[in-house]
Amino acid sequence: MTIIRHNSLNNSVNSSDQLARKQFEEQRMRDVRLLLLNLSENEEATIKLVLDCLYDIGAVNFINQKFRYRPFNRVMKSIAGMSKPIFRIYAWHWFRKNCPQLIANWLYTQVAFENPINVPQEIEVEASAIQQPQMLAAKNAIREIKALRHQIRWLTGIIIISLSTLGIVITTFNRNPPTLLQRSSRIESTINR
Repeated sequence: MTIIRHNSLNNSVNSSDQLARKQFEEQRMRDVRLLLLNLSENEEATIKLVLDCLYDIGAVNFINQKFRYRPFNRVMKSIAGMSKPIFRIYAWHWFRKNCPQLIANWLYTQVAFENPINVPQEIEVEASAIQQPQMLAAKNAIREIKALRHQIRWLTGIIIISLSTLGIVITTFNRNPPTLLQRSSRIESTINR
């Protein structure tokens, strides 16, 4: 005589249903990614205009936040305007590479209707009498964070200046390359004399 448990049959049926549902969801999300990729290719001009608008807003807000000294602020805004074509190229490549997946993931979270993960409650811990090493470690960590932030500010400024200089050079060379080539040949001929 064989005893069949109903629970094991129900679990296998449920797991096969869940597996089929997961496969269906994965297939449909692949379709969504492909459709978003196709949309981005078809609407390239629109996406570039959106990126331009975001750059205009973001650059001004970033410069106003980081460079409060008014003359330097104005110079940085003019440099940001000149570096916009370079941003457009890199932003478009980044968008094509990353955004269809990011948008598809976000859309999936909107339709998944899953319960949010419960955040554990704060647990009270008794403090021990020996806290000196922790205090030193915290102070050292704060100093390191401040030093890293300072380095990030410097590197950000250097990057902005170098990209702006590159944008100015490229823009100037594209506007009148024959004139620049003639000037360089004149300089070379005077050097060779």
